[in-house]
Amino acid sequence: MDDLEYGARDERGNWTPKQPAATAPLFVFPPRPVQLLKWLPSYFLPYNVIFFVSAILWWVWVVPPLEDMRSLSWNWTGRLFIINVLAVLAWYFVFELRLYIQRAQGTRFKYNSRFPSDTPSKRFWFESQNTENVLRTLLSGVPIWTLLQILVLYGFANGWGRLIDPGQNWLIFACLCLIVPVIHEFHFYCIHRLIHTRFLYKWVHSVHHKSVNPSPWSSLAMHPVEHLLYFATIFYHLILPSHPLIAIYQLHVAGFGAIPGHVGFHRVELGENRSMDPHAYIHYLHHRFFEVNYGDGLIPLDKWFGTFHDGSKEAHSRMKERLRNNI
Repeated sequence: MDDLEYGARDERGNWTPKQPAATAPLFVFPPRPVQLLKWLPSYFLPYNVIFFVSAILWWVWVVPPLEDMRSLSWNWTGRLFIINVLAVLAWYFVFELRLYIQRAQGTRFKYNSRFPSDTPSKRFWFESQNTENVLRTLLSGVPIWTLLQILVLYGFANGWGRLIDPGQNWLIFACLCLIVPVIHEFHFYCIHRLIHTRFLYKWVHSVHHKSVNPSPWSSLAMHPVEHLLYFATIFYHLILPSHPLIAIYQLHVAGFGAIPGHVGFHRVELGENRSMDPHAYIHYLHHRFFEVNYGDGLIPLDKWFGTFHDGSKEAHSRMKERLRNNI
């Protein structure tokens, strides 16, 4: 594919799309039904369908029946941890292998023309962005992900949450499944603004922002405190009437769903004339400029609070003016 049909490349080889980034037409007034209907398939496909199906697989084949989770045992908690590790390795490696190891599409559609493995830096462990990112993901990210998952499943089994029966409360169940990505977006925006405060940024969130040129393994390369805050999204399901399957889905949206914003490419080629939009641009701009796009655009919170950057020169001027005035 010719990426120059979709964007332009500067003198450094960095690629920028012609179309500025846009938020979803979901929370707008007056409503835009035609735009909403056109956008709706992208709400489900491909990611949220994949994550929901994976949650069903976990619920059916990985976690035991609720009555078996009333007590903690290495039998089910260890199994859950091992499968989470293997799933993260497989899912993340698919993107890393094709785009960053095989470099199957070169720098076509790549925002930053450099590949992290080509630019060693003393900022990272072993002077390698990928090595540090993989280690932080596996040594902190997946263990904390699994720990919170175990805690909530144990809580459901012991009556902590307001457990619903999908058969009797199918409408509530379906609605909760539909709003899982919205819950994630709201939670992510809130904790993201929190960890951009001076103290937490210096001691916590700066770890994630070392990856100025993010790649798939940057997705969960965080400080343990940030991992705790990020995966705490599962606790909404001990407050709302919910179900363990939906709680697992919530974590899969957070854990596996961190990939799209860090893939580093505007389009992922699937064939000679086919490609998919990983929805990476909004979060890439956050990694590039830091103080913009705290959310991913599903809820236009950044627009409402004046921190949205769509990649245009006008948006960049507004950002510089805001930072100049310390707003």
